[in-house]
Amino acid sequence: MTTTLIVLAHPDPRSFNGAWADATRSACEALGDTVLSSDLVSMDFQPVECAKRYPHLQTDTCFDALRAQEEASDNRLLQADVMDEIDKIRRADRIVFHFPVWWFSPPAILKGWFDRVFAHGELHSVEHRFDTGQFRGKKALFCVTTGSKEEESAFNGREGDIQMLLWPTAYALRYLGFSVVIPEIVHGVHGYHRGARQEALQDRLTNTLRAQAALMAEFDRRPLVQFNADSDFDESGRLKPDRPSYSHFIRKEL
Repeated sequence: MTTTLIVLAHPDPRSFNGAWADATRSACEALGDTVLSSDLVSMDFQPVECAKRYPHLQTDTCFDALRAQEEASDNRLLQADVMDEIDKIRRADRIVFHFPVWWFSPPAILKGWFDRVFAHGELHSVEHRFDTGQFRGKKALFCVTTGSKEEESAFNGREGDIQMLLWPTAYALRYLGFSVVIPEIVHGVHGYHRGARQEALQDRLTNTLRAQAALMAEFDRRPLVQFNADSDFDESGRLKPDRPSYSHFIRKEL
């Protein structure tokens, strides 16, 4: 049996993002999945990583997030809200993230969830990351909305290449060992459409919700985002000249 974790990062569950997350839940339940969920805003998840999360720390030194997380992990002192999310991630075979793109990145609450929940010493370490990450064999999918048109979000669009904008978020999961499915993106989702444009948007959104069952049914057959293997890098951590580049974020000299 598959266990699916659905993470929603939108302030209103009545939004299309919320409805899309509900459609994912229904699709997974129809497949017989065990479904876990984290509606981050409804949970009032606190996204800011800071010293007050670690009352056991000495207060006379500068806060170091990695060291604080590692020490808390070693001593079983990570806060309960973080451990709840870590438990879900460990139980899940796959994670489906639902979020809008705001200011060319996911909402801050999702980044903060990464900052706090992807705790050093608990979910990753120097020895266990990338190809040796804890979550090898597990997959993640982004179901994303943008306010911009598809053409504007293309590789040559004025809003920036959406695949590149999502790459850092995908790479954080890659760091933990996850495989990342090519994102599912719905463009032009905002409240300023009127008349025929609004009707056309509603038709597109309705079709997306209806298609979610098929998307989840074929989840394991969907193509993956390509990342470089650990062996593609030399001892200094630079990409070897004879190895491929899959992203402008890690590329050969121009």
